[in-house]
Parts: sequence; structure tokens; C-alpha cells
Amino acid sequence: MTDFEHRGSRLVNSENPWRRLGSRTVYSNAWMSVREDRVLRPDGSPGIYGVVEIHPSVGVLAINDNREIALVRQWRYTLGKMSVEIPTGGSGPGETVREAAGRELREETGLTARKWRCLGEIDTSNGLTTEVAHIFFATDLEQGADDQEPGESIELTWVDLDRAVRMATDGEITESVSVAGLLKLHVLELNGELGS
Repeated sequence: MTDFEHRGSRLVNSENPWRRLGSRTVYSNAWMSVREDRVLRPDGSPGIYGVVEIHPSVGVLAINDNREIALVRQWRYTLGKMSVEIPTGGSGPGETVREAAGRELREETGLTARKWRCLGEIDTSNGLTTEVAHIFFATDLEQGADDQEPGESIELTWVDLDRAVRMATDGEITESVSVAGLLKLHVLELNGELGS
């Protein structure tokens, strides 16, 4: 018997080899908290594990009638560089991820969409954070004025979908939700599963 069982297309671990002995919050603000857990590792040795807890986030693949995707350019303070990505952001308390996707799309681009489809979710950095990103496909778009939050300086640009996929595979787009979303969208399109 192996540690993993094959169920469909997933490998599922049957039991958790880690044991949490205690936990404390070492930092918290409106967007995130940092938890420090005292643990017993899988080998039985004691240790500390830091976990960043974040509300669910969203990424929006907004495609216009010309098969162009809305990308945004913005300075990412954490990395100290400009980033090209799909509209992304966090969900707020009491807000569904679909509502958050609509709000983020409108705030960052001024766009609203009449058609929405959830393409799935990803664990953004599962060795560090609890954050789960929900990726949405948005079409039937209408342009309005953006509603950027204070401190944001975001520039909207339209890029042909094939070019955007190449940007993700060539390393021009490196933000994880954007890369995963673009590649998933590309595979769905290749397999004829995207629909209209």
C-alpha cells in the first residue's frame, strides 16, 4: 500500500502526518493574519510553522469580442517591480467570490461583464498561506470608468489571447493566478470546452 491513493485524476493523501500542539496569532490586519503553530513534524521532531491566513482571492479573465484579454500593469511593492497580470484581488467579509470578481474587474478596469463562469480555484502558495484564488472567465463586457482604490495606479491594456498565453509561458507574466488562469483558459479552448 502506498501513501497516496489514486482517485480519478487526483492523488489523495489519506491522513495528516503533522500534529499541531498550539497556535497563536502574531500579527493581524484587515487583509491577513500571521499564525505561528507549534507542531510535531512528520518525523516526530518539534518545530514552528508560520501560516499566513488570507481571505479567498479572485482573478478575472475578461475577454472582449475581438478575442483580446484585459491585462493590467501595476507596480507590486512586495516585489519592487512592475507586474502585468489579469485583474486580481481579495474578497471582503460577507462578499462571495463572484461578487469580489465583479468588484475587482470594475475597480481595476472599469469593465462590467454580463456573462461569468468559474474556471476553478488554485492554492496560491500552499507551503506558506491558506489563500485560495478563484479564477473567473468574464465575457459580454461593457466599458465604464474604473474605480481604483486610493494608492492604486493601474493601467489597462488589451492583448490578443494567444499573445497573453505566450507572455505567461515566456515569463513576461509571472503572477501565479494570471499564469494558472491563462493556461487553464488555453487548454479549455483547445479542448473545445470553453463554449461561448
